[in-house]
Amino acid sequence: MQQTFSEASIIRDIVTQFPKASDLFKSYRIDFCCGGNRPLVEAIQERGLSSEEVVNQLNTLYKDSKALQETNIDWNSSSSQELIDHIIQKHHKYLNEELPQLSPYVTKVFRVHGQSQPHLGTIHILFNELKKELEQHLIKEESEDFPLLLEYEQIPTIENREKLMRVVESLEEEHAHAGNLLKEIRQVTNDFTPPQDACGTYRLVYQRLEALEQDLFEHIHLENNILFPRAVS
Repeated sequence: MQQTFSEASIIRDIVTQFPKASDLFKSYRIDFCCGGNRPLVEAIQERGLSSEEVVNQLNTLYKDSKALQETNIDWNSSSSQELIDHIIQKHHKYLNEELPQLSPYVTKVFRVHGQSQPHLGTIHILFNELKKELEQHLIKEESEDFPLLLEYEQIPTIENREKLMRVVESLEEEHAHAGNLLKEIRQVTNDFTPPQDACGTYRLVYQRLEALEQDLFEHIHLENNILFPRAVS
């Protein structure tokens, strides 16, 4: 099987192409920031690790992540249950993994560079507000809101419809607020453009914030424009 990355790949190039690789490198204590301009094999040998294990894990993570992003659904023939399963497996899973993994990097960049670049404090505040709200939002959707939607399909009573209409209105308000927080983050980061002299971790934070925005907007589109109208039509 052809692999995307090899032990000869430059560490910083790997993280640039696949930002999530930073989580794997962090777990192995491989420096992708200041020590990122060298082949992966050098860091592997320095840490006394198995080259085959690290490279295989890296490529598996990349393959799985890419496959998840390329998952498509035929909206015309799919059921609400299939669409909800897709949203949970792709977008909820992504957020449940990405929010806690990205958080320490946002904090680190603010701690190291915040004194000279105060806008990083604003990013830190906005991200943590977004993280808190989304984590609660996902739990509520999975435990209460999606089950109600599916229940209404099976038992379309007036009472269930009224409850569902209130739920959909509330969810759309929460989606709008999350979207506004991301728009503020985009504005503060100058469209996710780091300074020219930014270190690897700084650049990584901006990359992953932009990827978070892209995934969340796709996620919200599926719910606001496809799932909810279908449910209350």
